[in-house]
Amino acid sequence: MKKLFLYIAFIFSVAVFGQNEQLAKNYFEKGEFEKALVIYEQLDEKQPSNTYIAQRMAAAYQQLEQYDEAQKLLLEKLERTKQPMLLVEIGYNYQLQKNTHEAENYYKQALDAIAQNPSHVYSIANTFEKKVLAKEALQAYEMAIAINKSLNFDYQMALLQGQLGNMDLMIENLLNYAFKNQKNLPIVQNQLSRFMNEESPEAFNTALRKTLLINTQKTQDIFWNQFLSWFFVQQRDYGKAFIQERAIYKREPDSFMNIVALAKLTVEEGENETARDILNYILENTQDPNLQMEAHKYLLKMDIATTGEKEYLAIKKRIDDLLAQFGISPYSLELQLLKANFDAFYLKDPDAGITTLNTALKLQLNKYQTAEVKMKLSDILLLEEKFNQAIIYYAQIEEELKNDAVGHEASLKVAKSTYFKGDFEWAQKQLKVLKSSSSQLIANDALELFLLITDNTVEDSTQTALKKFARADFKLYQNKKAEALEGFKNIITTDKTESIQDVTLLRIGKIYETQGQYDLALQYYQQIIDKYAEGIYIDEALFFSAEIYYKELNDTEKAKSLYEKVLFEHQDSIYFIEARKQFRLLRGDTTI
Repeated sequence: MKKLFLYIAFIFSVAVFGQNEQLAKNYFEKGEFEKALVIYEQLDEKQPSNTYIAQRMAAAYQQLEQYDEAQKLLLEKLERTKQPMLLVEIGYNYQLQKNTHEAENYYKQALDAIAQNPSHVYSIANTFEKKVLAKEALQAYEMAIAINKSLNFDYQMALLQGQLGNMDLMIENLLNYAFKNQKNLPIVQNQLSRFMNEESPEAFNTALRKTLLINTQKTQDIFWNQFLSWFFVQQRDYGKAFIQERAIYKREPDSFMNIVALAKLTVEEGENETARDILNYILENTQDPNLQMEAHKYLLKMDIATTGEKEYLAIKKRIDDLLAQFGISPYSLELQLLKANFDAFYLKDPDAGITTLNTALKLQLNKYQTAEVKMKLSDILLLEEKFNQAIIYYAQIEEELKNDAVGHEASLKVAKSTYFKGDFEWAQKQLKVLKSSSSQLIANDALELFLLITDNTVEDSTQTALKKFARADFKLYQNKKAEALEGFKNIITTDKTESIQDVTLLRIGKIYETQGQYDLALQYYQQIIDKYAEGIYIDEALFFSAEIYYKELNDTEKAKSLYEKVLFEHQDSIYFIEARKQFRLLRGDTTI
């Protein structure tokens, strides 16, 4: 029983110590150093040999500019514990007082301690690093390695070289470390990506690319092709990443799924040209029916989005042929959904789409597959203006998959349906909740629609302009672009509600852009830039214009100027990262 009480008392004391230490840390971080010091002093009385507490006390004294108290404490602890890393602390205390001579004297004593016992390097070098004394930390590691060749601090030394501005040395050492310790590759890549994503990483990226290319040519080891592929993916240069992945696959056929993953990434990023190349390569090199179906699905989606009505019958035949080839089963569900969507929204045959989906519902589907089918069925019911029936199906999905991304998507579609219907109050209630969705895409869409309704209710309590806009938006949803365009233009011509003008111009510009009428699209985007520079759609107008100049009209100078405006005037834009990538590309930052 006595032992039990002692054990409980020990556990309790440890818990209290931890709580007090955390409290002192909180005070320190808030700048309340006197309060932190009182608690640290109490902790020090209980554990006088705890060097961590001593270091925190010294730091508090230094923040209060009580350097004599800090020195007295550190000298006493050094005498008590004989821990040489306290020599660094004493030296740093002198450095804060601008006494460089004494600081360097103690730093030298710390390094001498490593010469006597290399195992001290761990605590001494770590203390140097915490004080941002990169040169001294590097000396500490070099000294320990010189004495004990079995020690390895390549990773730590590489990062210190980076702190000292020796980027080429840092890159070379990190790559060598990764090659020798390939299980630590993610750690190295994580460090490199931090430098690659800094505000001005051009010189660093160029140096890293050059070193990787040299290693690829020099050793012919597949490791360097994989690393180079990773680098190009970070740079979003997917075409060059594909070249590396092809080279890897030829030497290591088991790596094929990396090419599949790259294909999905290029599709998600909208890099259609590269995506087509990779998807066709997959079709040429696999007999796996699931991979074949997936590749065909992505190719069809891109073709549907970019081809005109003249090609629709050819696309329909491709879909029907693929379903005949792979059969109607749960495995071909994605193709069935694609067929239903194409029939309803493009061939204007919703009954055919509904028939396909009802057939799919009779298959042995899991709950997520069932939700996908019901979601598409709801979409088609909404297309036919059967608002209440569509909302019922969406609500079923919402109920069946609560707290799931699919359930949140169904909630967003309920809100959009009520918005299209003109019930803005109910839509707002739904959107208010969805603004905090864990899915960033859903949250962004919900916020955009919420602001649209709110802004145009404040200025126009009758919501006349908003009703017209929602109706035109619904025509756009129905893929009736001519009618949508007419509706949006009518708002610009006849309605003077200021808050609806810029978003209407944006919608018109986007319609013209999807039709390939780039000059007209640019005219409407320019009106936003000229008249609504303080509005919330200015970043989109700038970015969409830049994309047209760059990708469609080959006017790189105008594109670069517009990307630059997004970078320097709209850092909070969701298009900021893409604009930065394109701007750097046009400026030539990725060339060696």
